[in-house]
Amino acid sequence: MSLSEEDEAERRRSRRLREIEEALEVKSLRRIISAYLNYPDASEDDVRRYERSFERLLPAHKALLSHYPSKFQRLRRCISVNSFFIFSMLQAFEPPLDMSQDTESGRISCPQSDQSGYGKSDIACKSPEGVTSKGLGAEGCCESGAGMCAVCPGNNTETDQAGDNDVKINNDEVMPYSLADSNGNVSSSSHEWLDSSLQLNVPLVDVDKVRCIIRNIVRDWAAEGQKERDQCYKPILEELDGLFPNRSKDRPPSCLVPGAGLGRLALEISCLGFISQGNEFSYYMMICSSFILNNAQAAEQWTIYPWIHSNCNSLSDNDQLRPVLIPDIHPASAGITEGFSMCGGDFVEVYSDPSQIDDFMLMREARMDKLAVKLLYKRVWDAVVTCFFIDTAHNVVEYIDIISRILKDGGVWINFGPLLYHFADMYGQEDEMSIELSLEDVKRVALQSGFQMEKERTIETTYTTNPQSMMQNRYFAAFWTMRKKPVTTS
Repeated sequence: MSLSEEDEAERRRSRRLREIEEALEVKSLRRIISAYLNYPDASEDDVRRYERSFERLLPAHKALLSHYPSKFQRLRRCISVNSFFIFSMLQAFEPPLDMSQDTESGRISCPQSDQSGYGKSDIACKSPEGVTSKGLGAEGCCESGAGMCAVCPGNNTETDQAGDNDVKINNDEVMPYSLADSNGNVSSSSHEWLDSSLQLNVPLVDVDKVRCIIRNIVRDWAAEGQKERDQCYKPILEELDGLFPNRSKDRPPSCLVPGAGLGRLALEISCLGFISQGNEFSYYMMICSSFILNNAQAAEQWTIYPWIHSNCNSLSDNDQLRPVLIPDIHPASAGITEGFSMCGGDFVEVYSDPSQIDDFMLMREARMDKLAVKLLYKRVWDAVVTCFFIDTAHNVVEYIDIISRILKDGGVWINFGPLLYHFADMYGQEDEMSIELSLEDVKRVALQSGFQMEKERTIETTYTTNPQSMMQNRYFAAFWTMRKKPVTTS
């Protein structure tokens, strides 16, 4: 075979590999969208289960709980409002891939618009999401425009460890929810890829991730989450402000935020005067953060009911069914520094492979400029901020190594969080790598990777906790500032 023939064969193999990876990503993204779309049906299944339990009570016991049927209807109204927000979010989402590629059989019921609605609501009244799979290949990143942030996820195959024996959603008897907000506004869709005939059957654990996202919205984008943000984000912001006191508008310092979640911390860092880039792996998170960052027209634009999915440890029904207004601020009016961006994909793959730069430059949909590409791989980061992030690693040593390599000499690494390793105790997953170091070993590895400790303390905090719950899970989070030592040449 001649050299040109070998080159052509290699190009064909590479093209085929990209096609396979893209098909896998489409399937993964369809599964995540299906989880969002199945939220109202799965939630209705829960309400019906509550009703069946109530019906089994003795008449005398039912009489003591005569308000329960009314509560069940209130729950349904709350579910309808949450579903309106979710479907509005999906309508605004522009998939970075051709969603018509994967049309395998297996469906879930897609909630349909219905003018009947529930009308206006009259309600007066931990668990960090575990990433369960790595992405494949090159990820997409985009720079924000003036005052806005575009989230353009790239190859990011997010699957779940659920096996064939997992319980699937039962859609034989589906109650059609109208997607109406608290003011009776009804949502409808024009996206073909949201058609119910294209939706996949998903395990219940996927819908649980949607409920987790709703709780995360409170943490990042509601006034009710301010206490938790003060515990976690405020020390980081104060540290950055003190370490970079003379920030120039012409040459602002740069800060990377891996595990950016729904984007609030990255936005707050941008508002301090940094070129801030958030990185997030989870499509669940990215779809939601993109919607809030790009589509919010005003503060408190939407209503959600984040606490309705647990009947445990509630002080009262009104506490459980209380509404939460989001976002607490208008993101586009918050004072974002030019250069704010969100980059979708696995942290290890995005920030450790400079050979992917050419691929990024070819991604027109990512709208990346030279600065965004430069920030991906060069040692130009002045700061890296990790908040509830380093324990998401398969190999935390690799995380530390990458953080060291992408920081400037003299750059700072600010960390906040526990060590609740996401891949620990993955029973039945024999090939699932998980390196679970003690805090002492994490700091020792960091010191051996070129860092020196400048500040360190422990801060007590919660994570997506209902502030009015009778149970409050608390972490004693490690908070430190380390500085990358300059490389000495002999």
